[in-house]
Amino acid sequence: MFYIHIFLLLLVQYSYGDVSQRVFPEGFKFGVATAAYQIEGAWNEDGKSENIWDHATHENPEWIDGKTNADVTCDSYHKFKEDVKLMKDLGVNFYRFSISWTRVLPDAVEGSKLNEKGVAYYNNLIDELIANGIEPYVTIFHWDTPQSLETHGGWLNDTIIDNYVYYARQLFISYGDRVKKWITFNEPQQICEQGYETAQKAPFLKLHGVGDYQCFHNVVRAHGKIYRIYDKEFRPVQGGEIGITADAVYAFPKTNSVSDQMAAEQFIEFYYGWFIHPIMIGNYPPIVIERVDELSKQEGRVTSRLPKFTEEEIDMIKGSSDFLGLNHYTTILATFGDPDSFPNPSHDRDCGVLTSRDPSWKPSAAPWLYEVPTGFYHLLLWIKEHYNNPRVIITETGWAGSGEELDDPDRVQYIRNYLSELLKAIYDDGCNVIGYTIWSLMDNFEWTYGYTNKFGLTYIDFEDPNRTRIPRTSYKVYQKIISTRRLISD
Repeated sequence: MFYIHIFLLLLVQYSYGDVSQRVFPEGFKFGVATAAYQIEGAWNEDGKSENIWDHATHENPEWIDGKTNADVTCDSYHKFKEDVKLMKDLGVNFYRFSISWTRVLPDAVEGSKLNEKGVAYYNNLIDELIANGIEPYVTIFHWDTPQSLETHGGWLNDTIIDNYVYYARQLFISYGDRVKKWITFNEPQQICEQGYETAQKAPFLKLHGVGDYQCFHNVVRAHGKIYRIYDKEFRPVQGGEIGITADAVYAFPKTNSVSDQMAAEQFIEFYYGWFIHPIMIGNYPPIVIERVDELSKQEGRVTSRLPKFTEEEIDMIKGSSDFLGLNHYTTILATFGDPDSFPNPSHDRDCGVLTSRDPSWKPSAAPWLYEVPTGFYHLLLWIKEHYNNPRVIITETGWAGSGEELDDPDRVQYIRNYLSELLKAIYDDGCNVIGYTIWSLMDNFEWTYGYTNKFGLTYIDFEDPNRTRIPRTSYKVYQKIISTRRLISD
């Protein structure tokens, strides 16, 4: 089959050329990322209450590869100083981590009391980072909804907005004197589509074509509300910035046909624009509104499955991000599909696009992740063109291995190739990318994949009670890239 982007076949032999001579721009920052549930352990220690992943992995262990859980995982709750030393030796400028809602606010609701020991844990972590010259980038919510709120509908219930706002406000009060980068949510698509439509992530509900839209409507309204509160009440005193992180899979047209080119654009709007358009432009993308409204009508519904914003909400949400956090791992090929090939109703059917992959793309241990560096480059151009070249921080990108190897050449190649495309986007096209984050600092609990997917620059032996950390080759390569601020090839 003829692919419009035939040059993708050459990815494995990617040549660094003069890219290796380019220095990362002044002020460009390097970091690593983790998330609370995936690394902390101590699931019920020191007053922490249950979240939806605690609940799901305990009640239905068969949903997780190996019937594992994150009760202990990396044990970072007790070993955070070791983690900070790893980062100091690595040379990163910042550490992106999340705070566990149920650790700092066990009752989870508006007006409830803080858990002093939970608050102290993050105070100690933040202070340790700063003492070692590492800036904290804090994600307020990374998928670990309090189970007590999920019992009442979680992100489907409008009342969660005020509970989230209260929780976030407590974080600003407790840590905002030292934390200057806040991220309201990590990957709303994963929270909403995989949590409330396809049951691929907690709370594992199948509410096709309805639950995902209601969830995201509440997520983005919560984001807009807390942004305005921070902007008015906290920014004048604390001087920080606040944004959101969304994940984006780029789409190339499967062939050079006009139809496939339209399919690729439609895919990006439905799976990325859905989240970012309300924040960057205002309201949902027109194509999303039109298609969901029309299909809802065809289904005999009186109202659309896509909730509507009020004018006041559109204004509140529009412009509610000081920077755009971007998680990007991979790319797909897009073509329009027969409506009968999708569940009815469903977000996939609303989008109407079938996805596939070029057989030449290198696969990782994760079934969804293939190495396609040029997709990263074109995604950055797409964001520049559609959203007026915003400040972008790459808040996650990484490669999944499956074994316990310390030498990880595939991850090294992935990092170099993606950074090469990033440099190209910055220097050749003027994309306003100001930071880059690798997922992850270390191997951890990878959601439904359990411990079968290894994303870490650092290997962890999960059979060892000490959870010994051993840097991989990729750690040393990233260390050299950071210290030289160049894409070295050796």
